[in-house]
Amino acid sequence: MPDTSGPDATFRSALANREILLPRCDDCGAYHFFPRILCPHCHATAISWHPASGRGRVHTTTVVRQKPERGGDYNVCIVELEEGVRMMGRVEGIAPDKVVIDMPVIAFVGAIEGAPAVLFKPAEV
Repeated sequence: MPDTSGPDATFRSALANREILLPRCDDCGAYHFFPRILCPHCHATAISWHPASGRGRVHTTTVVRQKPERGGDYNVCIVELEEGVRMMGRVEGIAPDKVVIDMPVIAFVGAIEGAPAVLFKPAEV
């Protein structure tokens, strides 16, 4: 059974409300991801949650190949957000093989297999 009170639950609850919140250390001011109870930068425990800008750039990318009857190919990438954290996701609305490193993207809350998830779309440049 998933934890319903920890930092991951806070993150997932925000996603269910269509918000992307990031944990930030109140002592050193650094954002971090994945959610946790200690700041990985200074080890403080004073963590608060802030809306993500949503702006980022593709850091790594790959194409997962699937048969068309299983949904076809899709992209999996790691995006570095403006806040300095990296998140795994998918870039939607573009052919999987057209996603390139350093591509500007915007985060949004979508769904993967019915569960809320952080997804990305190409940014208007």
